Amino acid sequence: MTPQELASSHAFAAVARHPWWSAAAVLAAAIVVLVLAWDWNWFKGPVERIVQARTQRSFEIGGDLDVKPGRVTLVRADALQLGNAAWSEHPGMASAERLELRLQTLPLLIGRVRAPEIRLTKPRLLLEANPEGGGNWDFATGGDGDPIRLRRLWIDDGRLRFLDASHKTDIDLAVSSSKPPPGTSVAPIGIAGGGHWKGAAFELEGHAQSPLALQDDDPSYRIDLQARAGDTRAHARGELVDPLRLQGFDLRLKLSGQDLEDLYPLIGIALPPTPPYTLDGRFSRDDDTWHYDGFSGTVGDSDLAGSASVTVGGTRPYLRADLVSKRLDFDDLAGFVGGTPRLDADGSGDGGGRPEPDRRNSGNRVLPDTPYELDKLRAMDAQVRLRALRINAPRLPLDGMDARLKLEAGVLQLQPLDFGVAGGHVRADIHMDARQDTIRTRVDGEVRSLDLGKLFPDVRLTQDAIGKIGGSLKISGTGNSVAQILGSADGDVAIGMGRGQISNLLLEYAGLDIAEALRFLLTGDRKVPIRCAFGDFAVKDGIMDARTLAFDTTDTLIVGKGNINLREETFDLELRPRPKDRSILALRSPLVLEGTFRDPDFHPDMGRLGVRGAIALTLGSIAPPAALLAMLELGGGQDHDCGGQYAK
Repeated sequence: MTPQELASSHAFAAVARHPWWSAAAVLAAAIVVLVLAWDWNWFKGPVERIVQARTQRSFEIGGDLDVKPGRVTLVRADALQLGNAAWSEHPGMASAERLELRLQTLPLLIGRVRAPEIRLTKPRLLLEANPEGGGNWDFATGGDGDPIRLRRLWIDDGRLRFLDASHKTDIDLAVSSSKPPPGTSVAPIGIAGGGHWKGAAFELEGHAQSPLALQDDDPSYRIDLQARAGDTRAHARGELVDPLRLQGFDLRLKLSGQDLEDLYPLIGIALPPTPPYTLDGRFSRDDDTWHYDGFSGTVGDSDLAGSASVTVGGTRPYLRADLVSKRLDFDDLAGFVGGTPRLDADGSGDGGGRPEPDRRNSGNRVLPDTPYELDKLRAMDAQVRLRALRINAPRLPLDGMDARLKLEAGVLQLQPLDFGVAGGHVRADIHMDARQDTIRTRVDGEVRSLDLGKLFPDVRLTQDAIGKIGGSLKISGTGNSVAQILGSADGDVAIGMGRGQISNLLLEYAGLDIAEALRFLLTGDRKVPIRCAFGDFAVKDGIMDARTLAFDTTDTLIVGKGNINLREETFDLELRPRPKDRSILALRSPLVLEGTFRDPDFHPDMGRLGVRGAIALTLGSIAPPAALLAMLELGGGQDHDCGGQYAK
């Protein structure tokens, strides 16, 4: 017997003496052979069927499926494809070049899936809103069972796309995991991209909490995102609840841009043209109402604070706002009446700003002629209050403002628009009906207790004047701009004042009484009581015809006639001063106010002065006293009060 044969016989004898070792050895050998020869791709079909049953969507593993067992089992799958909802035109909802899933093995034995980590390489996810409500993220699950619980997610080179065709929204974002912050193992997601929101192009960047936070029963999903659409900037930071449906969130939202009007294509709310703005406040949602509460910031040179909300879901969005400005720059209101807010050289206040020729008045016009946009007046409803505690208007003695606006179904009402002016009030109720192609407007206004001395604070001769001015305005007109409305206006305008006093020097200038004017310039001014002053105009087709125009004091009576053309923006008024005292140098020539609103001209009628000068020269050639006779002013009659309401 050879040595090999002898060894084999001994081994056989040993196995024969211990049969259980023989079975174990065979089993071990079989397991080794099975593991080495096992192909996990045999399980691709069962896995695909399980996912399809749970999601009611097609699912395919187009590459290899590999499993490395252990206390934590590693599952690797390549080329995954998840189908989309049946109503979508896009066949796929999600895909990934590779998925690596780590599973705790022991919980699997009792039917629970616990995944410490999932890694996705080049995942692609399409979220698509259903025109009939909901979206492709709503899965019709085909079974119950315990949900998968994930702890960590890592995304390499992912893309997320959101489509909402009914709202002209298409967002395409690059998403990738970034290093977890200190003290946590959850990696946030970096986001960068853009697309179109309601048809308006925008860009987006920032970061968000790991999507694994969405698997919680009451998810609170933190974001910090910055968006840009043209000149408009938005910075949102805070928490979302159920972000796919945007059912609830609590964010701080900072908005800035060149013009609040630019928000219209983004949020569907029509706002007037403004200078550059910056606002920051709390942004939240309550069912169909979006709130922007406790915001503050600046619009041009004005500060602005308050709260606003927009309710959607009805026939039109409904805006409600309560706004307060501690210091309002009057130029920043220009956009409310169809004008262009003036900007500083840096683009913030009075001055340059970005050019917008379509908003400028043509030629030498003063009245705003930019048409109101009818589609915007009809696009929303609104109820807004704006209060200005102080108004900065160097050329106007404005104290404050309180405006209440209501817009419903294309009908706008300012009721009231109340300005504090020179210690009094200018109040108007304005009704604009924009339901037809041409706006029909009614204005019912009144002037109360304007202080004459404060009305012209920069004119030295009126600083010490005393008197209260009041009046009324009732007009109606048609047109789609302020200029057109006033240019077609019909109605009545009246203004006047009762007793008071004014500088005598000013009256002597008005009457061209050279002797009196020189005397007061040399010896000092004195005050003259005002009996009354008033102007009463009939307005027809934009022309204000003076029915009565008078200014009466103990020294001088000034009467006038003529008209003011609102359509052509011109003056044609003649004022005749009739001094009541006897001054041999008084020149009783009329004063003329003519020219345009932009370039008015107030001057004596020099032609008539020339005639009287010629008469004086003729008389002077005969006898000097006769030449002085032509300059004598015998006064305008007895000293008496004007009658009527304006003298009271």
